[in-house]
Amino acid sequence: MTTSTALLLADLTGVAVFAASGASAAVAKRLDLFGVVFVGFVAALGGGIFRDLVIDEVPPLAFADWRYATTAAVTAAAVFWLHPQLARLRTTVLVLDAAGLGLFTVTGTLKALDAHVPAVGAVVIGMLTAIGGGLGRDLLTAEIPVVLRREIYAVAALAGSIMVVLLDGLGRAGALNLTGAAVLVFALRLVALRRRWSAPVAPMRPPKTDLGRPPPPGGR
Repeated sequence: MTTSTALLLADLTGVAVFAASGASAAVAKRLDLFGVVFVGFVAALGGGIFRDLVIDEVPPLAFADWRYATTAAVTAAAVFWLHPQLARLRTTVLVLDAAGLGLFTVTGTLKALDAHVPAVGAVVIGMLTAIGGGLGRDLLTAEIPVVLRREIYAVAALAGSIMVVLLDGLGRAGALNLTGAAVLVFALRLVALRRRWSAPVAPMRPPKTDLGRPPPPGGR
């Protein structure tokens, strides 16, 4: 199997995983078949479309290669019909989502580097490629995006993007090392879920009265 074929398979696997994640969220919101497929499409391909537009690759791969849109649509439709069985597989979906996060982080960063984007820009593009679809999924289903909450999600993608850029700069961006970068993202995400790691949140202070003291219990 050539490197290009392996990257294509990794990309399509990530598309299927994120399409399933988006479709599951849409089913939970009681959307119709079109809505489920549309949310699945956005979740699977939104990050890649953003990436291609930023690096001036038009039309984006999601529209230029029929395999991407077809994979997203078929997977989302399958989730619509099979969701009663999939509802019992929440843990499996979370694991697959973490795997998709790792795959998209690596492929997005590599594509930015291939387009001669500087290191810092490639890191940002790689991270946004991985989290962009989830951001669109949550906005379409009226949820606060996961990447803006306390969960370690975007941070894991950021770490993976940095690793890919470092490997490329050292001339060590071979298939094995890139797989290691994807595994890093995957492991960080799963360990964060398992141990309930979270990013810090700004502390909230109790409101003060005009006298500068907290109001007494029960009101005035």
